[in-house]
Amino acid sequence: MKILRIFIPLTLLVGVALFVLCQPTASQGQNDKKKKAKQAEPIRALMITGGCCHDYNMQKDILMSGISERANVTWDLVYEQFGGKDHKIGRYLDPDWAKGYDVVVHNECYGGVTDSAFVDSIVKAHTDGDVGAVMLHCSMHSYRAAETDSWRKLIGASSFNHGQKHPISVKKMNGEHPVIAAVPADWTTVDGELYNTNPKTHPDAKMWDSATPLGEGSMPLTPEPQTCIWLNEYEGSKVFATTIGHHNETMMDPIYLDLVTRGLLWSVGKLGDDGKPVEGAGPQ
Repeated sequence: MKILRIFIPLTLLVGVALFVLCQPTASQGQNDKKKKAKQAEPIRALMITGGCCHDYNMQKDILMSGISERANVTWDLVYEQFGGKDHKIGRYLDPDWAKGYDVVVHNECYGGVTDSAFVDSIVKAHTDGDVGAVMLHCSMHSYRAAETDSWRKLIGASSFNHGQKHPISVKKMNGEHPVIAAVPADWTTVDGELYNTNPKTHPDAKMWDSATPLGEGSMPLTPEPQTCIWLNEYEGSKVFATTIGHHNETMMDPIYLDLVTRGLLWSVGKLGDDGKPVEGAGPQ
């Protein structure tokens, strides 16, 4: 009986073995799919807005639509519009008001609230859940009547008043940071309110040591420049803040919407070093 012998070149055997070894297993493929799906999950954002002195009804739409055009974000909205500055937003009465969210966009103006325990509870929901924050314009003046410093520590600044309405010239600080790098060097807003964060202008104003200034504003009517864009990290919560944003026209400016979107992405760890959303965090 003849035995048929088939000779296969060694190089071919090695090539086949390497091909087999390099093929992803079923479990590896499933893990990669799960990873990509996780990366593409939208950022869960809550916007809280309302109060005196601003067109919050229009601004909520400007911000939510503008940010969603630039990042993968889904929104829930709390909009409570009352004339009194001492109104307490009802959502905050629930200790778990921020549960389930990655970030909260605060664009509210209720500076007359004096209940320190109420304010502390707002902040606790951020720090306990490591929930990011975006603080816009009058949010810096909200709860300023309360004695507690917890809100101011979360923001990273203490501000109690502002100058007259006038265009704000913005100068970049830490200009290589991905949140601020793309802002033009000659950016000037339409008429705005330059909030006082400089103690030379107001004795109680200050930037807290935990804050990283990114931009300062100046105008002819205010002799001292004021930090107007910054980042803050406080007890696990990452905060992007800007005092710019009084008028709808400012918020509609693509420079402003780009900036706020980058700040939001940074607050949830989804901003790349190049200033763009990481994979899955961009517009879908």
